[in-house]
Amino acid sequence: MTSIPDRIQHDYYTATSGRYDEMHSEPGDEHYTALAYISALVEGFGWRSVLDVGAGTGRGVAHFIDRHPGLEVGGVEPVPAMIEQAERNGVPSGTIVEGRGDPLPFADDSYDVVCELGVLHHVADPAAVVGDMTRVARRAVFLSDTNRFAKGGFWHRAAKYVLARLGLWQTAYRLATRGRGYHLNPEDGGVVYSYSVYDSLPLLNEWADRVFLVPTAGVRNSWFHPLFSGHTVLLCAVRDE
Repeated sequence: MTSIPDRIQHDYYTATSGRYDEMHSEPGDEHYTALAYISALVEGFGWRSVLDVGAGTGRGVAHFIDRHPGLEVGGVEPVPAMIEQAERNGVPSGTIVEGRGDPLPFADDSYDVVCELGVLHHVADPAAVVGDMTRVARRAVFLSDTNRFAKGGFWHRAAKYVLARLGLWQTAYRLATRGRGYHLNPEDGGVVYSYSVYDSLPLLNEWADRVFLVPTAGVRNSWFHPLFSGHTVLLCAVRDE
């Protein structure tokens, strides 16, 4: 059964698919920066396949196809209108399949690399999606997403961090949203959940041999860089052979 926030998001992306790129994507933004880092690692390690989760209109998929000839590239996206727009944008038909992030419609260890670009803050249960990304990935998982701890004044950021460490943040946020657990944003997917890539750090620390973080937007001087300074962060989790 489709939930109310899922329906809101589905309708939003269906209605905006034709102008989604001009609304949400511009050269040099945080996700293009993340793609550049991912591409460098794909080339450096010689990885042979990449899956983009929540591929949308195909920005990530097209990036990997264009820059890495011979790389096996796939995508998964739940909204048919977005897939159709990706194919109008030049992504080969069948490259992006219709499906959700939990569960991903792929077997274990199907791709060397599994990534997402700005998807998890639109997901009610990001841990479930990241967990399935680790199931499908052989070598690396990349999360390019938001970081709640870098938003607001210093004491606001610190309070959010303390509540999160105490396991109380989601309760506080649910109270702040009058029980919904999400807020509505007509300019960003319709529905937005409170998320930070740091929420996924414990899970990926368990899965990977090495994890590192790259701030990609909103960077400012901080002793806690990038925790309190990177509005958007690329979390890189890599497994050795």
